[in-house]
Parts: sequence; structure tokens; C-alpha cells
Amino acid sequence: MATSLESELLRVPAFADLPEDQIAWFLSHSQEQHLKAGEIYVKRGDPPDVMFVLLQGQFEWQGEFGGETVVIAGQVGDVTGALPFSRMKQFTVTGRALSESRILRFPVSLFPELMHRMPELIKRLVGVLADRVREATRREQQRERLAGLGKLSAGLAHELNNPAAAAKRAAAQLRETLKRIKDASHELGRRELTPAQKAEIEKLESSFLQRDEPPPDPLAVSDLEDRFDSLLRSHGQNDLWQLAAELAQNGVKPSAVESLFENLDANTVRAALVRIAASVEISSLLKEIENSTSRISDLVRAIKEYTFMDQAPVQNVDVVKSLETTLTILNHKLKGGVTVMRDYQPVPLLVDSFGSELNQVWTNLIDNAIDAMNGKGELRVRTFREDGHVVVEIGDNGPGISPEIEAHIFEPFFTTKGVGEGTGLGLDTVQRIVRKHKGSVHVRSKPGDTRFQVCLQIADGKG
Repeated sequence: MATSLESELLRVPAFADLPEDQIAWFLSHSQEQHLKAGEIYVKRGDPPDVMFVLLQGQFEWQGEFGGETVVIAGQVGDVTGALPFSRMKQFTVTGRALSESRILRFPVSLFPELMHRMPELIKRLVGVLADRVREATRREQQRERLAGLGKLSAGLAHELNNPAAAAKRAAAQLRETLKRIKDASHELGRRELTPAQKAEIEKLESSFLQRDEPPPDPLAVSDLEDRFDSLLRSHGQNDLWQLAAELAQNGVKPSAVESLFENLDANTVRAALVRIAASVEISSLLKEIENSTSRISDLVRAIKEYTFMDQAPVQNVDVVKSLETTLTILNHKLKGGVTVMRDYQPVPLLVDSFGSELNQVWTNLIDNAIDAMNGKGELRVRTFREDGHVVVEIGDNGPGISPEIEAHIFEPFFTTKGVGEGTGLGLDTVQRIVRKHKGSVHVRSKPGDTRFQVCLQIADGKG
């Protein structure tokens, strides 16, 4: 007749329906341990020499992964700790009882005999180990996605903030400039101007507004400002240095306004120049607002294209367009000194794909290349056709990958980055997504020339 402990162990899923003699043998070689609330039964860093069966109470596992503290609840009925065929070198988490609890401890040293005496249990524990690996991988992949999203979000926030701040600043200046043009227009309205004089002012103002020239360089601006100041002072206008600066910054030449002094009195010229300068400034501010809002619109469109928002999950994707969208999203990382060299086949290359996942491939490869060059160097992006496939090649002129490291770069959790800087899932994710698309990824590397090639099938009828 089964003892209470044997009956309790039979209720554990991994031990359910096993023969009583096997259960009895297992218990005879196990140690039952009673734990108080808060008591630790295994510490991170301990040798993996024990398998645990959680019998009663509440438990938690706690550890650090990638610089973050992770807490996992332990459930009654779990078989955990060191498992058969596990490659664990040491415990990476700490196990703690949250209430008065009981566990069984089975020594790893008896695993060979366990395999002989309880083969069915071994099969079940292999399944438990596989589930644990899948769960760990899922958690790391989720963390990798969140980390990637965080990096992209930070970069995009910076990219969006610049044009938004410029538009806000221009709008504030526009409000002040509108008041100036209103006051100058009222001043001109109080003066008795002939139709010819009004026409001359309006013609001059219109000619400046229709100019479509690039802004002058700082040296040219300084020269224009000095010439304007001299012109104004020669006609008794000694306090219009600010006006001289505004006209110079907008590329207006002093010779263009000299005719006003020939046909108008000094005060009228003063009001006319204030109005002209304000009109030119308004035109410049409107262009700045237009450019800034266009940049914001372009970034929003790139985000939608990158995520394939509002689009079918599987579709034909223009590979070159998706690469360009990814480069737009990563623009904040390119600004520090990365030169992008493009070599695209002119015909659009289409592949059946999950578009947002494909962009994740480009993001990981480009991000790795930038990191390999320490943010300064030549990023080479190339596309071509080969034997009915699209080949996307992303390369860099960094120090290269050593043969020892190259042999492991696609392995899950392998990373050369420091603690908290990488999870080792970037290239594993790349390979997983590419295989999902029935493609392949290869790497060739030597100092100054590292190339990752992704081969994907061309969509039906496009080869």
C-alpha cells in the first residue's frame, strides 16, 4: 500500500501512473526538506547537483538576465533544478520558499541509475527540459524585441523631436513677425504714397518673396550685413542693425533696395524696409515649418511602412523599399559617422514575406554592422538576383569576425557584447525569420570586409 508521500508524488504530473516500486526507489534516494517562509533552498552560482520536486507551498525563482531582475513563480508539482541531459554549469537563479513549504531533493549523481530504473520518467523529464528551454528562449526573444523596440523608439523620438522643435520655434517667431508686418503696413497706410510708389514697394517685396535661392553661407551673410548697415547709416538710419541682419540672413542684397531711398523719404523707406524684411522672414519661417512637418510626415510614413501597419501580414514586398525604410528608421545611428554605400539592382525585387519580420532582419544586421564599426565607417547595402533568388548583402568595413567567433554567431544566446548590452538573440532571430521565409543567411568576414548575405525566393512570376 502506497505511503502518503508516495501518493503525493504520484500526483506530480511527471510521476503519474509510474509503478509503485519505481516511486519507492525514487523516494528512498531522495531527501524531503521542510522550508520556512523566505528560506532559500538553492543559490545562484551553486553547482547543479540537485533535482527538486516541489510538493507543497509557494515558491519563486529569481535571477538577473541582461542586467534585468527576473522573477518566476514555482508551482507545486514542478520538477525543476538540474534535469537529465541538461548542460547547466551552475544554477543561474536563486530558489526561495514564500511560505512554509516542502520539497524533495534528488542527487544528480544518481541520474545514470535513474535512467536505468525509471526510463519513462526520463522521457517525461526530457519534455520538461524542452519546455524549459522553449520558455527561456521565448522570454529572451521577448526581451530582445522589447530592447530593440526601446532603441528604435529612443532614436525615433530624437528624430521626431528635432523637426517638431524647429516647427514650434518657427511658429513662435512667426507670431512676432506678423505683428511687425502689421505695424509697418499701418505706418505705410498713414503716408500719402502715389500709386507708383506703392507699386515700387510691392514689386520689390514680391521679387524677394519669389526668390528660390539657397541661403548664403555665414561669411556671405556677414558681408551683406556690413554692407546693409553702411547703406542704412548713409541715409540717417543708424538704429536698424537688426533689420540689416534679417535682410542679410535671407540673402537680400543692398543694391536691390537703394532705389527706395531715391523716391521716398527716410521714414517711409524705414517702414517699407521693416515690412519687406518681415515679409521675407515670414516666407522663410513658413518654409521651415513646411520642411519640419514634411520631415515628421516622412518619419510617420516610414514607421507605418516599417511595421506594415494597416497592411496584410503576408504580401509581396519591395526589398529595396524595405531596406530604405529601415535605414530611415535607423538614421539616428548613422549620423555619428557612418557612410551608407548603396548598390541596388534597379528592378524592384519582390518576395512573399511577413514584411515587418523581414524589416527586423535588416534592422538586426544593420545595427550589428554599425556596432562592429563603433559607429564610424562604411555601411554597404547591396541587392541582386542570383538563380531565382533575391540576395540582400549588408556589409561593413569594421575589424571583422574571428573564425572562432564566426562558428558560433548564429547560436542562441551567444554574444560578444558586455553584460546588459546584448542577449545573443539578434542573429538567431535573423536566421529563424529567414528560414521561416524558406531562405538562408551566410556570412563572410575578414578584417575590413564583413558581409552577411540573405537569400530569399523571388515571388511567383517575378523571376
